[in-house]
Amino acid sequence: MKCNMRIGCGFDVHAFGKGDHVCIGSIKIPFDYGVQAHSDGDVLLHALCDALLGAVALGDIGQHFPDNDNRFKDIASRHLLDRVCRMVADHGYQIVNVDATVIAQAPSLSPFIPKIRQSVAEMLCIPEDGVNIKATTTEAMGFIGRREGIAAQCVALVEKI
Repeated sequence: MKCNMRIGCGFDVHAFGKGDHVCIGSIKIPFDYGVQAHSDGDVLLHALCDALLGAVALGDIGQHFPDNDNRFKDIASRHLLDRVCRMVADHGYQIVNVDATVIAQAPSLSPFIPKIRQSVAEMLCIPEDGVNIKATTTEAMGFIGRREGIAAQCVALVEKI
């Protein structure tokens, strides 16, 4: 029996490096650091790409956009997400909803959550009530707690069109 709905999960992590902002959900958030990444290092969108690719059994972001390919050097992750959304549609699926958590001791993301949520909904072409974005810390434990990096995890539900 074929299932009309599928779920995928994604995770991404980046170390902090030189810079003056981090991109989360394609929103620039002022910060004392940037991220070390081949692209813009948007952990939320990278985790979302992996969740969507996983839901339609298309591997992961590294297979489609390898970090040793100069075509993707410094690319805005919203462009990667756009390509992934086209892959999902080309395989006969539409996005139902996504739920994501950004894990960071700093910067504080709570003031930006509504704008991030709106941005992600627009990129996915789904209503805002189909997007949930949360932020949490690691209570000062581990590399995230020491403010050495940032991570995100995401779950995405898709359905056969």
